Amino acid sequence: MEIRQWADSGRPALIMHPSGIRISFAELESAANRLAHHFRTAGLGEGDVVAVLMDNTEHNHAVLWAARRAGLYYATVNTHLTPAEAAYIIGDCGAKAIVASRTLRDVCVALEPHLGRGLPALRLIADTDVDGWQRYPDCVADCPDTPLPDEREGDLLQYSSGTTGKPKGIRRPLPACSPRDAGVMLAPLLRAIGVDDRAVYLSPAPLYHTAPSFWSMSAQALGATVVVLDKFDPLATLEAIQTHRVTHGQFVPTMFVRMLKMPAEARAGYDVSSLRRVVHAAAPCPPEIKRQMIQWWGPIVDEFYGSSEGVGVTFIRADEWLAHPGSVGRPVAGVAHIVGDDGRELPPGTPGDIYFEGAGSFSYLNDPVKTAAAHNDRGWVGVGDIGYLDDDGYLYLTDRRHHMIISGGVNIYPQEAEDLLISHPRVLDAAVFGVPDAAMGQTVKAVVQALDPAEATDAFADELMGWLQDRLAHYKCPRSLSFAPELPRTAVGKLDKRHLIRHHSL
Repeated sequence: MEIRQWADSGRPALIMHPSGIRISFAELESAANRLAHHFRTAGLGEGDVVAVLMDNTEHNHAVLWAARRAGLYYATVNTHLTPAEAAYIIGDCGAKAIVASRTLRDVCVALEPHLGRGLPALRLIADTDVDGWQRYPDCVADCPDTPLPDEREGDLLQYSSGTTGKPKGIRRPLPACSPRDAGVMLAPLLRAIGVDDRAVYLSPAPLYHTAPSFWSMSAQALGATVVVLDKFDPLATLEAIQTHRVTHGQFVPTMFVRMLKMPAEARAGYDVSSLRRVVHAAAPCPPEIKRQMIQWWGPIVDEFYGSSEGVGVTFIRADEWLAHPGSVGRPVAGVAHIVGDDGRELPPGTPGDIYFEGAGSFSYLNDPVKTAAAHNDRGWVGVGDIGYLDDDGYLYLTDRRHHMIISGGVNIYPQEAEDLLISHPRVLDAAVFGVPDAAMGQTVKAVVQALDPAEATDAFADELMGWLQDRLAHYKCPRSLSFAPELPRTAVGKLDKRHLIRHHSL
């Protein structure tokens, strides 16, 4: 995958918002080549790992493209981690280089005591000075801006979010070819929503996550201009769409929720008519939230479902979704199977473990046991999601297996109650999970973030409990409901339920 063919287009490859910094395709091409040469000069070879500890800046894409061109894996590190947590990932992946942004300066300074083998020899930090680190991009100013003579395609080494344990590295085999011959893996999905060299693609999420980094690079490889938000904000998102005449974008459901909970007059003040199609993924979207987005933006809100492991992908357009509400689509990569606890395939309409067949290989870094556990005896791969297929082959997600609550021997999937709570006009966010119960094993608990913090009262809790009981089977309803100022979600909307269970089981 490469961007070289667009270097003479004169179009920006990257626009940062709200700063307005623009990087042309020619500038991005030169910056990536210089850093690729620097990696080579420092002794990094095909299959080595670069740890990327950067928030959303104008430098991210140059670093990622440089790693891809030098045949390297790049491990993007969550910028909200503590020095000890970041050091765990850097040590676990065996990184031979670190590239960081200046806002992560304090984390970088504090890394070394947590790394048993010491810091990697090559350490770069953007636009600031730290003892023992090279200042980037100054340190590559004298490097050639021409391609490496032996370019090899690299890849993302993605780490899981760590909401169910320590983060695990997910590594796919390198393609063993030049970037020119590697192709664009996401091209079918991007072209399905109309991304081409005239598109303006908005990426509002942190680039350390799989989809934002990989989709934005793939959009650039197809010649699209990518607009990157410094950080997600509902107003800034609408402002970026209007200012840059955004045509496409990728979102997560919590972003939709936050935009929809804005006052109607504020939303109406922005022109979003340039949008042609958008996609969402990363976490289940409550059906009522999606309906509201389609009413606002039109039938252009598509969806894909996949995993960091990259073992299968489904896709559904907005018009299909209206005919199959709640579905995440039909497979476009791999063959989906629903498997019961006994290992047998289940009929349509029956929930079970979701497995994919024939969609690619991967391994969990340094964890052959977990790698083997993800594969069944037929070689199909599952990552812990529960769902079912309908008679037309559309996939529906029920929940994550580790989120399932077992109360009195009954299996309860909390996503139904969460979706309903989030659709309540006075609720900003909600989580439903199981807490220990001496008699029942577990009991259902809800924690809610009220849209107006002043409404976090016992009276509103009672109102919400009754509202749920009017809409959901009683055994699925929470037995208690409390409030929190904010719920522990990752930047792509995944709940850290371990944190909630720890703090609400006392």
